[in-house]
Amino acid sequence: MDTPSRADSSLLQGFPPVATRDARVLVLGSMPGVASLQAERYYAHPRNAFWSIMGELVGADPALPYAQRMARLKSAGIALWDVLDRCEREGSLDSAIVDATAQANDFAAFFRQHAKLRTVLFNGAKAEAAYRRFGPPLDAFGLRAFRLPSTSPANASIAFAKKLAAWREALQAAGVVESD
Repeated sequence: MDTPSRADSSLLQGFPPVATRDARVLVLGSMPGVASLQAERYYAHPRNAFWSIMGELVGADPALPYAQRMARLKSAGIALWDVLDRCEREGSLDSAIVDATAQANDFAAFFRQHAKLRTVLFNGAKAEAAYRRFGPPLDAFGLRAFRLPSTSPANASIAFAKKLAAWREALQAAGVVESD
C-alpha cells in the first residue's frame, strides 16, 4: 500500500461531482476556495456571484438551504465539479495554485457515466486553462465548451449584470434555461 508523502499531505482536496445521470451541462470551477473548503460546499464565499446567478436563472437562490439549491441545479440538468481534484495553494486565488502539484479529476470516466452531457461551462479562465492542460479533448465526447466570466469575488472588474448575461446566454444555448 502506498503511503502519502509529506508533500501529498499538504495538498488541498476538492469535492466530488454533484450530478444526476441525465445532466446536460457541467459547470467546472478550478478548485474550491478556502470558504468553500471550510463549509464543504460549492461556491460558499458570500461574495461569490455563482448562487445569485443561479438564483436568477434556475431558482437556486442563495437564500435557500444548500440542499435545495443543489436540487434546483440538478432538476435544471446542471452538474457541478472542479477541474482539479487536488493541489497546493495558499489562500483562495487561482493564481496561487502550484501547477506542479495539480491533479485533475477523472473526466473521461465522468463523461462516460453522464452520456447526456452536451456542454461544459468553465467558470473562469483558470478553470478552462487547467482543463485544457489536464482533461481529455471535449470533442472526443461530443461536448462543446464555453468559458464564462468567473463568479469569484476576485473577478470584481466585471459587473454582476454582465456576468449574469453571459451565464444566461450560455445556459440558454445549452437548452437548460429558456430564452427570453
